[in-house]
Amino acid sequence: MFATITWSISPEIFSLGPIHIRWYGLLFASSFIVGFKIMERIFIKENKPMDDLNDLVWFMILGTVLGARLGHCLFYNPEYYLSNPLEILKVWKGGLASHGAAIGILTSIYFYSKKKKNQSFLWVMDRVVITVALAAFFIRMGNLFNSEIIGYPTDLPWGFIFTSVDNIPRHPAQLYEALFYLLSFAIIYYQYKKHDGKFKDGYLFGIFLILIFGFRIFVEFFKENQTYFEEGMILNMGQILSFPLVIAGIYFLYNSKKGSKIDN
Repeated sequence: MFATITWSISPEIFSLGPIHIRWYGLLFASSFIVGFKIMERIFIKENKPMDDLNDLVWFMILGTVLGARLGHCLFYNPEYYLSNPLEILKVWKGGLASHGAAIGILTSIYFYSKKKKNQSFLWVMDRVVITVALAAFFIRMGNLFNSEIIGYPTDLPWGFIFTSVDNIPRHPAQLYEALFYLLSFAIIYYQYKKHDGKFKDGYLFGIFLILIFGFRIFVEFFKENQTYFEEGMILNMGQILSFPLVIAGIYFLYNSKKGSKIDN
């Protein structure tokens, strides 16, 4: 039998003087470490140079961090950050957007693929999304430890009381997303293994976009709005930004199933 869960875990694991180790940072870093090991196995299996993987990791880190930060600033509070541009640099104050990260990753992979032979944009994306889906799980778990991106009040027995926010049972929206993203990772990685890495370009990328951003549209109905201008909107910013990505996913999946080769 479920019971309401009181969530009072500190976002900080420990501190040593001015150094503060937080769950979010640990989980964020873990997403890159685990992702690297997965991509390492893929590159070895498909006879790709390890030097290329090292380059890919740096492209991914820069694309993820810059994209996520700029996405948060420009999608959710553009007036403030455009009036105070130096605040954009203050990443330690918080504020990363998954849609911005998606754009950053797409951009960085585009430039990476232009530098590498026999690694087209879609070839790379079909493999990178395996790790990105898992990273999404780690990041949403980090949001849970931070008691952020909370859900609407609920009387369901598995509601979470985030004591740092209020004493109202709420949907653990971060946990909903984390578990679904973990499931998405399992589905996508299974498809890669099932086809032994041999499939038409865009196949896994299409599945990823449909699963991740399709669920994002759904789960937003259970989440508190992240910024003031979303109040009164039928669909919030997260949902609006997700629709084009789902449509793109359908396009890539359809073309891969049709058997046409999609070039970058």
